Amino acid sequence: MARIQIGALRKTYPGARADTLHGIDLSIEDGEMAVLVGPSGCGKSTLLRMIAGLESVTDGEIRIGDRLVNQLEPAERDIAMVFQNYALYPHMTVRGNLEYGLKNRRTPRAEIDARVTEAARVLEIEPFLDRKPQALSGGQRQRVAMGRAIVRKPQAFLFDEPLSNLDARLRGQMRVEIRRLQRRFATTSIYVTHDQLEAMTMADKLVVMNAGRIEQVGSPMDLFETPRSLFVAGFIGAPGMNLLPVEDLRASGADLTGLPGTTSVVGIRPEHLLPDATGAWMALHVTVDAVELVGSETLVHLGAAGLSAPLVLRQPGAARLAPGMPLRVGLPRQHLHCFDAHGLRIAQDSTDPALRELESRLDALR
Repeated sequence: MARIQIGALRKTYPGARADTLHGIDLSIEDGEMAVLVGPSGCGKSTLLRMIAGLESVTDGEIRIGDRLVNQLEPAERDIAMVFQNYALYPHMTVRGNLEYGLKNRRTPRAEIDARVTEAARVLEIEPFLDRKPQALSGGQRQRVAMGRAIVRKPQAFLFDEPLSNLDARLRGQMRVEIRRLQRRFATTSIYVTHDQLEAMTMADKLVVMNAGRIEQVGSPMDLFETPRSLFVAGFIGAPGMNLLPVEDLRASGADLTGLPGTTSVVGIRPEHLLPDATGAWMALHVTVDAVELVGSETLVHLGAAGLSAPLVLRQPGAARLAPGMPLRVGLPRQHLHCFDAHGLRIAQDSTDPALRELESRLDALR
């Protein structure tokens, strides 16, 4: 187990016009599960591969524990990586796959047997030890891949979208399993995913990346409740936050009294939008465009003249709404998020140190 520290990390590929990663600074504490999330091409997998030693470092440094590992080969970094495609040896049995790395390290036979037996028991793959990977289901193969990482007892686990090849039911099961195992072994872990549900449910520390930069780092609920930029507001949450340009609101006849003077965009989560504007601080006249019943809740898509993008209203249960129905929806003041023309959150509680720091950034940009 070890702390992972990344400082001013930069990656530039030969012939590229711009950096793939732009000065990444990140600390992952001992035993912490950090999840890297962002759109395709944001640099999250490149960052993971640089930590693993599969990509070279252009500039900056990576420390695992007390060691600078920039120039170390992957095998020298004392990490274990779990891949999307399992990366199992097809000609070996499950037992052979679990033993392979330990044999290469010249681990004593008795210790190999003990580690394999324990991993197989914890992962419930004992019945499959003498089978080959092609005889296993996708979920079973992923358990074997996890077992191969566990038996090595590394300082850190690295996960590169390990569940993307599984169906929704198995993904749910394996999310719980991976998190349970990570907590049990208390191993520092970095997990890359594009799946928001995985990111929100698995992370101790959530790292949102965009265009080779870190947009925000914090607990999942910190990022959900206090997004520091328009990108994070729109990316975190499913559906994402409704983002309404002030000019659209003004064109729709909304009363903007009380908004900070530098507000350019107003955000509100779908679950905070009210289907009845009675008593709300701000009201909008809209029309139901579509209704999606998704079991325990309903997503209602709304449109209005003057709005450049549709709104989404989240309602519990089966909402009695139909396309074409007019609504007067409310925006409660306490649930509004205000962003300036630079796309940064406007701090409205000067007692919060994090928001005071953000205010300083805003002042520097103005």
